[in-house]
Amino acid sequence: MKASEYKDYKDIRKESLRDNMTDIEVALTDLGEIATRELAKEHKPYGLKGNRKIARMGGHATKVARDDIEKNLGKSVISKTNALNYKYLDTNKLNKKKLLKDNKMK
Repeated sequence: MKASEYKDYKDIRKESLRDNMTDIEVALTDLGEIATRELAKEHKPYGLKGNRKIARMGGHATKVARDDIEKNLGKSVISKTNALNYKYLDTNKLNKKKLLKDNKMK
């Protein structure tokens, strides 16, 4: 899943995707990034085609780990919930409350 698709899945607007991942989601993301970096060091790919191949290999390592964890847990490790608990504030309501408060003070 691409980062933009993952943000849509988690219903995130402007917040950091990583800040809204569960611990296991972050660990799997790190695994993919580190595996890809190490593979690139070892294989020294050249050009876009070579780097895509290495990125797919790193992603495959993460997929294998994820599938194994999910098999053992018996459930998906990808959560729709956000690690941070926040609510979007309706700025119109906030402005109305502030105006009412300001008018009462006068």
